[in-house]
Amino acid sequence: MRTNIKILLVALLTVLFFQVSSASAQPIDDIRELVRDYYVDDIPESVLSKGSITDITNHLDPYSVYMTAKEYEQFINSIEQRIVGIGVVLEEDGKGVKVTSVIPKGPADQAGIQAGDIITKIDGKSVVGKAVQTAVSLITGEENTMVTLTIERPASREVLTKQMKRQAISLPNVEFAMLGGDIGYIRLNSFSTESAKEVNDAMNSLAGADGWILDLRDNGGGFITAAQEITGFFPKAKNAFQLREKNEAPVVYKSESYLNQFQKPVHLLVNAYSASASEMVAAAVKEQQAATLYGQTSYGKGTMQSMFSFTDGSVLKLTTARFYSPGGESIDKTGVKPNIVTKIGEELEQSHRSHLLAKLKNYKQHPSLVNVPVTKTFTVEMNTSMDWKDIDASAVQLIELGGVEQPVTIDVKNDQTITVIPKQPLLSGNKYMLLIHPLWKGKNQHAMKQGIYLDVSVK
Repeated sequence: MRTNIKILLVALLTVLFFQVSSASAQPIDDIRELVRDYYVDDIPESVLSKGSITDITNHLDPYSVYMTAKEYEQFINSIEQRIVGIGVVLEEDGKGVKVTSVIPKGPADQAGIQAGDIITKIDGKSVVGKAVQTAVSLITGEENTMVTLTIERPASREVLTKQMKRQAISLPNVEFAMLGGDIGYIRLNSFSTESAKEVNDAMNSLAGADGWILDLRDNGGGFITAAQEITGFFPKAKNAFQLREKNEAPVVYKSESYLNQFQKPVHLLVNAYSASASEMVAAAVKEQQAATLYGQTSYGKGTMQSMFSFTDGSVLKLTTARFYSPGGESIDKTGVKPNIVTKIGEELEQSHRSHLLAKLKNYKQHPSLVNVPVTKTFTVEMNTSMDWKDIDASAVQLIELGGVEQPVTIDVKNDQTITVIPKQPLLSGNKYMLLIHPLWKGKNQHAMKQGIYLDVSVK
C-alpha cells in the first residue's frame, strides 16, 4: 500500500462558523470590528484603518483571509473531499506524471485512461520533469470544461490523446483494509462532517483486527468537532485539546466518546503534511499514551480559524484562537514529534512490522534476505526429521509490509526440507516478513518449540 498525491487541495485549517449581517458589497467595516474583537492577537488601529479588506488581512497571519462566495464553496469542497477534475490519482515519474489509479465511472475512466499511463502533456503543456502539483493545477478547473491529455502507455508503447470533460467528483474520505496478520488499517484524508461515522463504519468492517493503524499522513485538517470525535475512538484519550482564545482563560475540551473504540494496540501515522486537526488528535493521543505515533514531525499549525459569513455569501476566515495539547504543549510552529521517527515513505511499513512483531512471542529472528529477486522461493530446513504427512500450510505466512498476506504453496523436498513458493511474483522494491509458526511436529511427535521470522527486501 503506497501513498499517492490525489487531485485535491486540503485546507490546513480548523474551523467554526458564525453569521454576520451585512448588506455592503465588501463589508470592510464589519471586518474591522471582527478583527478588533476576535483576532487572536491585538492589531494596531493603523492596520484596521487601511482602505481595503486585502490590506487588512495582509497584516494578519496567513490563515486569515476574506473569501468570495465561490472561493468559500471551493474551500468547503476541499474539506469534504469534493473536487472538480477527471478522477485520477497521480505520482511523479521521470517521463511525466504517472496515473496510479482511476476512480471508477469518472471522466478518466470513461475516456479509457488506465493505471500505469504516463501523462506527458496537459492541454499541450509539457509536464515532463514537473511536480505532481503542477499537473494537478492544470487538470483541475471549472466544471464541464474540457481538458486534453497526451499520454504514453508503456504496456503497448502507444502515444494517445484523450479529451474529457471535468466533473465534480467525491473522493473517499476514509479508506480501509485488513493488512496481513489481521492488522486493521484506516486512512482518514480530511476531518469532514462525516469523518467519525465513516471511521466507525470502517472499524465495523474490520472487526476482529488484532491491532490498528490510523493514517493521518497528508491530512491537512478540517472541522474542530471532527477532531474531538476522532479522538474519542482512543479509550485513553479523555481530553481532545486545549484552546486559548483572545483575552480568555485556557479551556480544555473533552473528546467525544464512542461505544466503538480501538480496544487493541493502535498506531497513528503522521508526516510533515499532517496539520491542524490532525495535530490536535496526534498531540492528544501521544500525551495521554493512547497510541504510538510513527512518521515525521507534523506541520506545526496550532491555530483555529472561525468563519464569519455575510449575506452575500462571502466569508471572513479569521484566526481566533491557538490550540495546544490537553496538557498545554505548544503545537504552533513546532508540530508533534512521533514516538517512532521513520524515514519518509516508511511509516506504514514500520508500523505494520511492529504490530506483527508484537504478536510473535518467543520467536527467533533469522538473518534478513536483502535484494531478493521477484521470483524468490524460500527453503526451510529443520534440524530434525519431520512428519510432513499432515502438513499445516497455515504455519507459513509471507506478509507484505504495509500490505496483505501473499498466498504460498509448500513443496516437500525431504524429511527435513520444504520449499515455500509464492503464488505470484513479489513486488519490486517492497519488503516482506516470512513467518514460520510452531505448528509442525517431528516424526517423534515432538512439536516445534519456537517459531521463526525473517525480513525480506525485494530488489
